[in-house]
Amino acid sequence: MTIIEISQLHKTYSLAKGAIQVNALAGIDLQLERGEYIAIMGPSGSGKSTLLNVLGCLDRPTQGRYLLDGADVAQLDDNALSDVRSKKLGFIFQSYNLLPQLTVLENIEVPLYYQGRSEKESRIKALELAEAVGLADRIRHKPTELSGGQQQRVAVARALVNDPVLILADEPTGNLDSKTGLEILDIMDRLHSGGKTLVVVTHDDGIAGRAKRIIQLRDGLIESDTRN
Repeated sequence: MTIIEISQLHKTYSLAKGAIQVNALAGIDLQLERGEYIAIMGPSGSGKSTLLNVLGCLDRPTQGRYLLDGADVAQLDDNALSDVRSKKLGFIFQSYNLLPQLTVLENIEVPLYYQGRSEKESRIKALELAEAVGLADRIRHKPTELSGGQQQRVAVARALVNDPVLILADEPTGNLDSKTGLEILDIMDRLHSGGKTLVVVTHDDGIAGRAKRIIQLRDGLIESDTRN
């Protein structure tokens, strides 16, 4: 089943009050199937982050079509995009993006809060995921009391709590030492084995090698699309 279908996707940024036009994405065609594990690579300025932001409904394309789980999301307004993000997408960022004033359990629950889920339902789901990522004994700790690897585990659990159709990761091990990074990648391998669809932006060949499909970008276009 196709999760993502992109046709002639463009993203142009205007700089210097419109005097300079930068084509971050220059006409991308792409299809992703349910259960795929995809790495997006490319040099700085190739369009990796822009593509991830569009896929994650954090930014809109300037031109083109973007179908996510059968719905055309390219032209949605801010409120509608926010609704799509909360219900269909999970994000894992290099910088964790946890809320420092909240506990591990509360951070995991945040997406469900925005969906209006009951407190009891949210707590049960968050406890289940905290245990799944090995943090059952840290649920009442705050981010500042955790190691980088533990914080990223919280981020993984939070990305899963709404049972997303697509998980997007941006350099998910970039701030971690090699041992801890491998632990996070092992979790992502298990997610893929469990049927989750993952898209990972990385510059690391070792991380990309775990994916089943590698897309190389250059100058806002797909330079290559290969399967491992």
